[in-house]
Amino acid sequence: MRWWPRVDAPTARADAWAGLTNAIVVLPQGVAFALIAGLPAQYGLYTAIVPAIIAALFGSSWQMISGPTLALSIVVYSTLAPMAAPASETFITLSLTLTFLAGAIQLAFGMARLGALVNFVSPAVITGFTAGAAILVITSQLRTVLGIDVPRGGNFLGAWYYALAHLDAAQPRVMIIAGVSFTVAVLVRALRPRWPYLLLAMLAGALAGLAVHAGAHGVPVIGRIPSRPFDASLPSFDLATIRRLMPNALALALLGLIEAVSIGRALAFRSSQRIDGNQEFLGQGLSNLVGAFASCYASSGSFTRSAINYEAGARTPLSAVLSAVFLIVIMMLVAPYARYLPISAMGGMILLVGWNLIDRPHIREIMRASRQDTAVLLLTFGATLFLDLSFAILAGVLLSLFLFLNQAAHPSIFSLAPDPRHPKRPFTNLRRKPLDECPQMKIIRIDGPLFFGSVQPVGETISRLAESGEARAHLLIVGSGINYIDSAGAQMLVAEAQRWAARGGGLYLCSLRMDPRNFLDKSGYLDQFGRDNLFASKTEAIAGIFERLDRPTCERCTARIFEECARVPRYRPEEIEPIQT
Repeated sequence: MRWWPRVDAPTARADAWAGLTNAIVVLPQGVAFALIAGLPAQYGLYTAIVPAIIAALFGSSWQMISGPTLALSIVVYSTLAPMAAPASETFITLSLTLTFLAGAIQLAFGMARLGALVNFVSPAVITGFTAGAAILVITSQLRTVLGIDVPRGGNFLGAWYYALAHLDAAQPRVMIIAGVSFTVAVLVRALRPRWPYLLLAMLAGALAGLAVHAGAHGVPVIGRIPSRPFDASLPSFDLATIRRLMPNALALALLGLIEAVSIGRALAFRSSQRIDGNQEFLGQGLSNLVGAFASCYASSGSFTRSAINYEAGARTPLSAVLSAVFLIVIMMLVAPYARYLPISAMGGMILLVGWNLIDRPHIREIMRASRQDTAVLLLTFGATLFLDLSFAILAGVLLSLFLFLNQAAHPSIFSLAPDPRHPKRPFTNLRRKPLDECPQMKIIRIDGPLFFGSVQPVGETISRLAESGEARAHLLIVGSGINYIDSAGAQMLVAEAQRWAARGGGLYLCSLRMDPRNFLDKSGYLDQFGRDNLFASKTEAIAGIFERLDRPTCERCTARIFEECARVPRYRPEEIEPIQT
């Protein structure tokens, strides 16, 4: 309830409009999703009430609304259909048990504070997933706005091909109603953005339905809806049933969490909000646990409802609570009249919502900025369209991790030298400015972790420096950019230090951060590396290593790049007295 101080009169009005719009939108959506899940129609509406309230009060997202979703509905049906006849008492009990188990798993994840897992979902993954889901939302409305019985279950290309091939079968009245709804939504949003354009678009679609005599020509309408807000229920606690459903409950729980967190993150980017992954896990878990006792099946964040909620101007979770309250009022008082509302009126509005879900400026920004993020975005986008939604996010996350680990395994290594023209003689990257180097000591900087994945490329680079034609006896590594060292990285440093010592020189570290230094000290690797070879700063390192350089070589050196070099007299052959014979 940390959002409660943000509620004032203007916020409450905005949340009320958004909640009312959402309550009307979820009427056909809840019924449709329940039928897809193999459950009676009222279970979809029950799921749009109780979980929405619980998830809003115990979650962290300001605009996300939980309830029935297409993905979870499909999973519920595919899981339970082999076990019982759809819509039967056994099927309903199994669905409640599956919901209870999924909620318990989600709650356990939240209590174990595994919400940090959402940090592995990069913005590119979210943007690609949102864009793909937006196209799926638009595709799902083809049958609604055209009046064509587009087959369900195929990919979006098959749906579009079928719709275009059977365009001659489209119903003109359905298209008119959807077109009016869509046009009003676009115009009101452009001309009066503060007005509840979504609600006005649905009302305009309803009036268009009356004008074209939709009821007399068989235009699909919502139909009769129940008047009760929910029914008490009890899942099965039979151990055999629980064992049978547990694997599917785990998959359902993970899919629900991925959906909810992805939607919450997508909305958070637009509303400048931070999502607490642990809190979101708790909210989703509690909503499913409580919902299992109120005739609700598995719920999660709803893409369509959350997008509508955001577009309608919702500012706090109060909009989700009010959406459930308005839905209860509609079910109890307005149900006889709501059944005449054409479904195509909402379809036209949802087309605009789906289009607005595609974050085109952010997509262009990602594609200009990074090829790696572009690859992640395109993979997630394609997987969302052609594969399972949960796998699409997983594929994007795995590719992001692979690219990150590949980059971390190749830390940046570059040579340094002091700039004699600068008063403070700072160490300068030789890639940016060519400078003289000490003929006895090589200075490099490593930016990145020294862990098992980067040991080989870093070790090879250090070995090449020892074996190259410009070989020097001493190597100083500036470690201010090394943020992590594991045992493999420490062993590599020890091995290289011993190799350089065997050549009569040494390997040194300076400016190492506190955590890597403490690791080397506590693990005993620092003693093997040599405590005298670790320096706190670059100045201290140069002063200490300078005393170990070969003095005759220093006398003959013309570079003289260190301040300490001024103390060494230059070699003058004419000052040597001739040998008396």
